[in-house]
Amino acid sequence: MEIKLLSKLSRDYVEQLLSGIPFFKLVKQQDAWQFELLLQSSRVVTYSPGEIVLQRGDSDHWLFFLLKGRLAVYADDPLKGELINYVTPGEVFGDLAQLMGQPRTATIIAEPNAKESMVLATDASIFGDINSSRPITVQTKLAYYRNTVHNLRWKLEVYRSQHLQHPLANKHRQVRLYTGVKDTLEELKALYEQAQTLASLLLEWNSEFGALNIESAKEQNAYNV
Repeated sequence: MEIKLLSKLSRDYVEQLLSGIPFFKLVKQQDAWQFELLLQSSRVVTYSPGEIVLQRGDSDHWLFFLLKGRLAVYADDPLKGELINYVTPGEVFGDLAQLMGQPRTATIIAEPNAKESMVLATDASIFGDINSSRPITVQTKLAYYRNTVHNLRWKLEVYRSQHLQHPLANKHRQVRLYTGVKDTLEELKALYEQAQTLASLLLEWNSEFGALNIESAKEQNAYNV
């Protein structure tokens, strides 16, 4: 494992790395200062094939985005457990534990049969309390939680399409959408509550089926389109 602060890398290289992450791309467009704050709270970590990125049961304050390579997700011990999913470039991971305030629910390793994997690790504690607007503004938090809610609903829809008769199939559709004034603290609080409820539902699905195979879901979606 090799850790590099973003300040030690060329700016062009950093922006190239982050161009594939929707959240960072949007913040850069919205507020240059917020973008800088996020960079200051982030680092690039490079893992060799087979190295552990996250360990089930651990607790920490990091949020992760895969920049390059591929990561393998296991319910427990990679040497004994079943491979249940892959993380591909551009995806966020480690977000459920942060959102729910609980230990890691899976072990993630750099794909043993691939080249090195590169991850952006962001210190999630910079977001602070949901009611605070410093140092991270309401607008930046809105960008993050809108993206989070969108991703969670998409994953839950995929589960629903695969298990239409399951008792959980329509639960996420019962979680109310926000219909109030946009770009407000009220919207942010509503999105945060949505995200927590949806994350709880996703963890229920994961506990029964191991984890959603995102890679297969993407392939299926591309085929259907």
